[in-house]
Amino acid sequence: MTLIALLGAKSLLGLYLWLGSAIVASYLSDRKGFGEKPGLVTGLLISVVAPVVWLVVPAKQDSRWKLHGPFGGGGGQTVAAARADREAEEGGGS
Repeated sequence: MTLIALLGAKSLLGLYLWLGSAIVASYLSDRKGFGEKPGLVTGLLISVVAPVVWLVVPAKQDSRWKLHGPFGGGGGQTVAAARADREAEEGGGS
């Protein structure tokens, strides 16, 4: 009976690790401007490696990662304002 109990504890720990890595990958992909769904999918499919993958993927130009950093900071420019400024510069420069 203790064998089944130990297997259950290890399974629960593995489940927490799997779901935790999916949450972290989802957060990182959203911060880098790709949305939550690609990070969630990679987190569920490749588990513990997914957060490392999303740390290596370069952030989009107007992402929250580039504007506020990985954990976000108070204040600063919003993503929509950064896109509007960039579009105005591109449109005004021509």
